[in-house]
Amino acid sequence: MKTMKKYLSFFQLRFTMGLQYRTAALAGVVTQFAWGGMQIMMYRAFYRTDAAAFPMSLSATSSYVWLQQAFLAFFAVWMMENDIFDSIVNGNISYELCRPISIYNMWFARSMATRLARAVLRCFPILIVAAFIPQPHGIDTPASLPHFLLFVLSLILGLAVTVTFCLLVYVLAFFTISPQGLRIVFISCVEFLSGAVLPLPFFPDKIRSILELLPFASMQNTALRIYSASIRADEIRRAILLQVFWLVVLTAAGKLLCRVAVKRIIVQGG
Repeated sequence: MKTMKKYLSFFQLRFTMGLQYRTAALAGVVTQFAWGGMQIMMYRAFYRTDAAAFPMSLSATSSYVWLQQAFLAFFAVWMMENDIFDSIVNGNISYELCRPISIYNMWFARSMATRLARAVLRCFPILIVAAFIPQPHGIDTPASLPHFLLFVLSLILGLAVTVTFCLLVYVLAFFTISPQGLRIVFISCVEFLSGAVLPLPFFPDKIRSILELLPFASMQNTALRIYSASIRADEIRRAILLQVFWLVVLTAAGKLLCRVAVKRIIVQGG
């Protein structure tokens, strides 16, 4: 119980700090709303040619885009914490290791709090404005109450999968001279394979069936498709179980590598 209080303290401190950046959040809302609008205008042009050729309706795609923008802080892998990378590179991580806590659990609490704070400041304005945009260009209501509850569950799991994946990248930085290469490679791959650039249903069936098994699909694809009802009811259970599976695998891999890294770390200077 005492150990849990330590991590809750880190969570509360980071969450409170994240809520202070209201001006930055306002700028982010404007940028994300503009980007979401441009995406929907692009999709609208494509749907006008042959709407029946697309695997999702324009209304479902619009909901997907607006939810993606509203909860960008949950899914964006590029929102990794620079201070964690810096502490590993410059050796200040040694101070963190002196504390009687698990550095992995501390990073998890900090990362969850940072992303939640950013999402709280940005999601509501985007969702409220998108709700008043006429269909099929605005955000639609959930297909049903069960769909909404499953969406919330999947959204939380998606956030946890994203955080544990980022933590794995932090740990891998222990084994490199500079983490920049890792960040560029992983961010590029995740953005494309998670459905951030293009919803996974738009991929060819054979490629999509493979991508849906990877951990990247568990970050945002599952939750956003559940809300927009663009995933069959019999596939929802399988998709959520996959999210749980990848959460466990990524957590176990991150903790294992973290133990190895901590045993091997050497900090020069003082």
